Amino acid sequence: MATNSEQRPDPDVLLAHVQEQERRATRGKLRIYFGASAGVGKTYAMLTAARKLVAEGQQVLVGVIETHGRDETAALVDGLEVLPPRAIAYRDKTLSEFDIDSALERHPPLILMDELAHSNAAGSRHPKRWQDVDELLSAGIDVYTTVNVQHLESLNDVVGGITGIRVNETLPDKVFDEADEVVLVDIPADELLARLKSGRVYKLQQAERAAKNFFRKGNLIALRELALRRTADRVEDDVQAYRIEKSIGTIWKTDAALLACIGPHGDADHLVRSAARLASQMNAEWHAVYVETPQLQRLPSAQRERILKTLKLAQDLGATTAVLTGKDIALAIVDYAHSHNFSRIVLGRSKASKWRFAWRQTTHLHDIAAYAPDLDLIEVGQSRTSATDNDHEKNAAPGSASELPSPRVPARHWRYVYAVLASVATGLIATPLFEVFNLVNIAMLFLLTVVLVAVKFGRGPSVLSTIVGIAVFDFFFVPPRFSFAVSDLQYLMTFAVMLLVGLITGHLTADLRYQARVASHRESRARALYEFARDLSGVLLAEQISETTQLIIQRAFRAQATLLLPDDSGRLLPPATAVSGLDMGIAQWAFDKVEAAGIGTDTLPASNFFYLPLVAPMRTRGLLAIQPESKRWIMIPEQRQQLDTFAALAAIALERVHYIEVAQDALIHMESERLRNSLLAALSHDLRTPLTSLVGISESLAMSKPTLADAQLHMARALRDETLRLSALVTNLLDMARIESGEVKLNLQWQTFEEVVGTSLRICSAQLQTHKVETRLEAALPLISFDAVLIERVLCNLLENACKYTPENSLITISAELNGSMLEAKVYDNGPGLPAGREEAIFEKFTRGERESALPGVGLGLAICRAIITAHKGSMHAAQSPNVGGGACFIFTLPLGTPPAMPDLEE
Repeated sequence: MATNSEQRPDPDVLLAHVQEQERRATRGKLRIYFGASAGVGKTYAMLTAARKLVAEGQQVLVGVIETHGRDETAALVDGLEVLPPRAIAYRDKTLSEFDIDSALERHPPLILMDELAHSNAAGSRHPKRWQDVDELLSAGIDVYTTVNVQHLESLNDVVGGITGIRVNETLPDKVFDEADEVVLVDIPADELLARLKSGRVYKLQQAERAAKNFFRKGNLIALRELALRRTADRVEDDVQAYRIEKSIGTIWKTDAALLACIGPHGDADHLVRSAARLASQMNAEWHAVYVETPQLQRLPSAQRERILKTLKLAQDLGATTAVLTGKDIALAIVDYAHSHNFSRIVLGRSKASKWRFAWRQTTHLHDIAAYAPDLDLIEVGQSRTSATDNDHEKNAAPGSASELPSPRVPARHWRYVYAVLASVATGLIATPLFEVFNLVNIAMLFLLTVVLVAVKFGRGPSVLSTIVGIAVFDFFFVPPRFSFAVSDLQYLMTFAVMLLVGLITGHLTADLRYQARVASHRESRARALYEFARDLSGVLLAEQISETTQLIIQRAFRAQATLLLPDDSGRLLPPATAVSGLDMGIAQWAFDKVEAAGIGTDTLPASNFFYLPLVAPMRTRGLLAIQPESKRWIMIPEQRQQLDTFAALAAIALERVHYIEVAQDALIHMESERLRNSLLAALSHDLRTPLTSLVGISESLAMSKPTLADAQLHMARALRDETLRLSALVTNLLDMARIESGEVKLNLQWQTFEEVVGTSLRICSAQLQTHKVETRLEAALPLISFDAVLIERVLCNLLENACKYTPENSLITISAELNGSMLEAKVYDNGPGLPAGREEAIFEKFTRGERESALPGVGLGLAICRAIITAHKGSMHAAQSPNVGGGACFIFTLPLGTPPAMPDLEE
């Protein structure tokens, strides 16, 4: 037996590990401070570690920190560089969110991001903060963050059942599992409650409500246990990764995982249930394996069917199942335990027997103990029901219910007939050679026949061929011929050697034949998987994926396959060709629940189809309906695993095709926008010169001598006004095209906002003559960096809109105040207000407040305003006016920044 030091590491595992290390080398490192609930000190521990790094000379940037009013936490933030948040307007409020663009631009070595599961406000680049963190990591920035156990997706419902409170903000477990480091921050429940009562977690009024609901002692103890167990699982993964990296084959008893070994006898179900109860009591992971040897390969069909049902039972009870192959059951079990770091093996006890059966069972136990003395062996007692089943198996007569004849029995009988005929034929062939060759060479011919029979028909026929060959050799060739009498006792040794050599040769050949068959099956599965992946890599249409999937599955699994795709509303579309027995109701249920149904499952197992959802990384892309020729194959773990792999490849291919279509649509949209902008720019340039000429001609005509009549003078002035309006429209078109093409360069200067407001009012003085204007600017506004000409354009457009859509003598108000790190400006009136539900739509190009209006305009003013504000890294939205009488309100923000220091002037 090979020792652990002689075992070579799996090269595929090592290659995957190296590739993962290369991928991680280009990414930043993620450290998660993990706790059972709020108040355990995660943020405090993170800030303490950050301040230690700053003291050592490392640059640390605070991206997001939530102090929740805790003075001791806020004190740790002092002295650290804090990234200004980004203001986002949401439902008449301005929210502060993490500014990922500024963080990427500054690219610090380390950034602190509190509350990893936080949901970002609408309008942010990513809906979740963990997605912001992933982008920072991809840019090579290290991240420290915090998370509570209730925010893990897999534990969300568990925590909700314990506390009665369901947390909506969650993050995928994959983010937690792939973190480079997890630091558990833990304190006892009594200490946490004491902190809560003292106001060190929440303010006293809020703390009283929390103590009556979430922060009950029982809840905190249960959450603490969940956090400890989840951290232990994570550490176990780290241990396993280290063992793989260092090629360590010995068992490290760091985990309570169990390995249940299923045998071919009637007590297998009892063993599985006992192992499941034991795993549940230990709260441990467990696997169930069945080792198939050449001898067990020839079990009756009914018994093999029961083995597969036992494996399915283990899978339903939460086990990971596998079918192993090998000649030595004990060695196969030990190898599996070493590769998966199982320290406890659960085996069943067969019925006691005085002879071979008990000796074989004991030998397996002894062999496992000899191969791996460091393993703990747990023997499960036999139930009375299983003992009766074993007696029934042993005493069952051929053809009884215990061993139903399979369709292959006639072929098996013919194999023995062919073996006898082969030995007789060898004797007939050797008869004319009797005078030429001596008896040793003739005996070699019979041994050759035994080898050929073993290769072709297996072990049993080879044994029969050996016995018949010896009889033919003795009767026809050994003196006295044509008699079974032996004149020389040395021939008895010859017969014994022939029998022994024939049996050994037949046994070894049958084993090689079995191993070759197993290798052939594995190779065919690998080839089918390779061909499927290769064929899917080149398809560009969902129809091609459907056709390829159905063809490959039909060929690989000997089953009829139908691929069902959903429509835009999530309803599965029926196949183009009617499929007999296909139930669209079951298919839709499996698709909606993302759960397999039909054959081999607990949901409608009597169905003739197996319904398997195609789950892609982003969403479920379809469903695979499979009708196998035999219901038995779907229960084989290897077949099911391969089918799941096929389904995953098909789902990924469908998702890839979907995003190809999305990318193509986006490209077409971009090209159309680019073409439209180019066309608008060209028209604007070509129209500006004649329009300027028309304005000059109309003004000259109005001032010409002799003076025009009143009617003619009115027409000349009307011509000038309409030409100026058309010129303004062309200017808007040209500005919109320039802004979207990126040609506009901001002339940012530090200046006062009051000055640009006054300039805008003077420019719009003619339009504002019939309206009242009021300014409400906060006193002592700081200097702000902006392009004065463009901000004047924004204010002028908003004032002109207010004049255009409100009646005479209406009040127009301009206000400005500080809001966090932003300057918030508003222009609102007391007119009819905005159309309900169109607060966002009016900012689109060529969109007006009223679809059918006699007022001039084409709907570009607000689009230009938002584009200008966005270029200044601000935001703009519409809302209802704060005036009592209603009206429209337009709000935009500009970042404050840090103005330059003013020099001291000497008197």
